[in-house]
Amino acid sequence: MSDHTLSETRRLGVETTGIEIIDEADRTARPADLFWPWFAANVSVFGLSYAAFVLYFGISFWQGVLVSVVGIVVSFALCGIIAIAGKRGSAPTMVLSRAAFGVTGQKVPGVFSWLVSIGWETFLAILAVLATSTIFERLGWSGGTATKVVATAVVAALIVSASVAGYHVIMRMQSVLTWITGVVSVLYMAMTLDDIDWSAVQAIPAGSTQAVIGALVMVMTGFGLGWINIAADWSRYQSRDASNGAIVGWNTVGGALAPVVLVVFGLALAGSSTEILDGVAGDPIGTLATLLPTWVLVPFLLAAILALVSGAVLGIYSSGLTLLSLGVRLRRPQAAFVDGVILTLGTIYVVFVAEDFAGPFQSFLITLGVPLAAWAGLMIGDIALRRRDYDEEALFDPAGRYGAFDWISIATMALASFIGWGLVVNTFPDDASWNNWQGYLLGLGLGGRDGAWAFANLGVLCALVIGFAASYLLRRGTVARQEARSAR
Repeated sequence: MSDHTLSETRRLGVETTGIEIIDEADRTARPADLFWPWFAANVSVFGLSYAAFVLYFGISFWQGVLVSVVGIVVSFALCGIIAIAGKRGSAPTMVLSRAAFGVTGQKVPGVFSWLVSIGWETFLAILAVLATSTIFERLGWSGGTATKVVATAVVAALIVSASVAGYHVIMRMQSVLTWITGVVSVLYMAMTLDDIDWSAVQAIPAGSTQAVIGALVMVMTGFGLGWINIAADWSRYQSRDASNGAIVGWNTVGGALAPVVLVVFGLALAGSSTEILDGVAGDPIGTLATLLPTWVLVPFLLAAILALVSGAVLGIYSSGLTLLSLGVRLRRPQAAFVDGVILTLGTIYVVFVAEDFAGPFQSFLITLGVPLAAWAGLMIGDIALRRRDYDEEALFDPAGRYGAFDWISIATMALASFIGWGLVVNTFPDDASWNNWQGYLLGLGLGGRDGAWAFANLGVLCALVIGFAASYLLRRGTVARQEARSAR
């Protein structure tokens, strides 16, 4: 790219860098900069609604607090570990993962990563549209088809335009949205404090160990593990001498701080009212808005939409990078636009055609969460074994030191997914009947599909542990040989 073109690109704020290695001169970010995108993407009041999903497992308030704090913090800490790879290689997550899976073999987890990103961001866009409709109805402005059409167009335009603009615009945008959404979230909690009935909250009976584990896995999957496949995308601009501990720390604090506060508050709120508990399943943001006086609905709606858009922007930006890593021949802005179009079509279908989306989405989340957890374990094990930066050229060369396929990683991911899917069940058999094949291993001493362990989602944790153990124990020699070549 010529100097003139580069200066023009920077003036317009559009990032043209795709999956290639970031130039040394552009690696100027500090670990503290990672706080802003992760905090802004997770400070949404939607986090309050996760409390209802936690309580649906039949556990007490204090069990819910333990599950939420541990699940959120640990899952975002895992994101922080993946982010270390971004500093070491200055490339997107799915490109860096080629060191563990092979340059061509990486397409296997890449497909799952792309599907998860597209699914998550479409879900966030859907929530923004439904929230607009519900709040407009409350204001007497009509929340019918016309409102949903306009809301869909506006939400999609915001997400796509920011994603196409790229890293630098998104980082500036997130630093602003952090304050807006943070302030409104605090205001919401202050204004709904009187709706908490502590006697009702304390009276919620404790649940079984299996229920606690199930809720823990759901929280981990819904928060940090839902972002883990894109964690290095936001650290690839970090300086090579940045502290690994600082990168993990700022990722964890930025991602976990707001959700911990919001979910714990939400547990108290949802535990006080069965109406709120049941309402969030169909329209989380709209249900939460019913607790507010009319005058504050407009700022609440704007902040809720901006927070959801903030999260969707991170996902679509990264899903575009993943699409490029799969070999699609587009420029980065074009890839982000393509994924934005898919998001828009998915939103239109759910809002205007589908009768229910919460059930199928959660079923989809757990199904793809199993292989994604296996990939995360493998990637974390690979990062733990490495002592040197990645060979940047070899990440794009199937004949290089990382090879075309790492059959240990590919076989491990397949085995971990097989075991994982056998240890989870579809909790929405009517809404997502296409998933009723799962749970085939639960009959081996775990009580079957209707037993106590059926809904503990053990498969996600098992896939994560199997992936890590296999990578760390079976690939030591592979990584040592790769790094020995780089030392020559």
